[in-house]
Amino acid sequence: MFERTAGYYMPMVIGAKVAYARSIEKLGEDLLTISPTILVTVPRIFERVYNKIHDKLDKKSIIAQGLFKLAVNIGWYRFLVQQKQKSWHPKLLVWPLLKMLVAGKILAKLGGNLQLAISGGAPLSPEIAKTFIGLGLTISQGYGLTETSPIVSTNKLLNNDPFSVGQAMGNIEVKLGDNDELLVKGPTVMLGYWDNEEATNEAIDKDGYFHTGDKASIKNNHIYITGRIKDIIVMSNGEKVPPSDLELAISSDPLFEQVVIIGEAKPFLTALLTMEEANWLEFASNHSVSGDESSLKLKKINDIFLDRINQHLASFPGYAKIIRIHIILKPWDIEGGLMTPTLKLKRNKINEMYQKEIAEMYDGH
Repeated sequence: MFERTAGYYMPMVIGAKVAYARSIEKLGEDLLTISPTILVTVPRIFERVYNKIHDKLDKKSIIAQGLFKLAVNIGWYRFLVQQKQKSWHPKLLVWPLLKMLVAGKILAKLGGNLQLAISGGAPLSPEIAKTFIGLGLTISQGYGLTETSPIVSTNKLLNNDPFSVGQAMGNIEVKLGDNDELLVKGPTVMLGYWDNEEATNEAIDKDGYFHTGDKASIKNNHIYITGRIKDIIVMSNGEKVPPSDLELAISSDPLFEQVVIIGEAKPFLTALLTMEEANWLEFASNHSVSGDESSLKLKKINDIFLDRINQHLASFPGYAKIIRIHIILKPWDIEGGLMTPTLKLKRNKINEMYQKEIAEMYDGH
């Protein structure tokens, strides 16, 4: 429904041309060919571009890395000024130069003509949002479900909090229910599930509110999604961990493609991670080990991975640290049945497929 509404009904209404990327792998070529003005996509695309940017940055000089950080920081401050959250500052005078040297070159690889990127379907990492907005790309993040036709909320361009999913649309009511579940009511909410009264009654209460299954908070009329209620991990010590927050933090590392945190009813957290084989071979060469898959289990390599992963989790509580990992050298995809068409991981199916590997991570504990 997100694709139908934002991807082609709305463009047709305003008389816009619609272009579809041939594949994720060819998206870079297609952006250069089409030079779109508006990009409607899911966070996974931003994650891939972000990781490629940082992968290339790691190979450049300290000066180049410093210029990139400066461009993002000044660009972010510029955005806050536009949002009337900060006052003008003389440091903004260097923005035109930073745009020419850094930001403009990166945005040129996205077609050079983007005026707006609409992100939906899954949470967008705050760090990734800040990076692209800092480089001058306007991103509006929204929220919705197929059952709500689909849009519940979106960020207005002059009241844009990229860490939120925006404000509820004018004819939609939202509130928090038990366990901070986001409840939605309005004319866009479905009548019910086809020929399934029991599921309908579970989803829509007697007051007409649809139960989204998402945990949220609401501040200054902006909605912040904090995780899926069913996905919350309850460890054996009673600690509750929203895995998506940890996964977003780890997946900002260009070395790792995808992450699934494990820990339900367990004494500590573990993780399944995927890597591109080319990234692994380069990593193995840099650390003087064989590129064979067996080298992934070397203690030296395992310790480096764990240290790198937990650096990304430094701001989380002490119990939210990864103790053991299992690396897969083939990213999960739609064809393999482990991703949805909106590029979200099918957590339950991944858990089922890797039962043996998960058991090994907890072996002896």
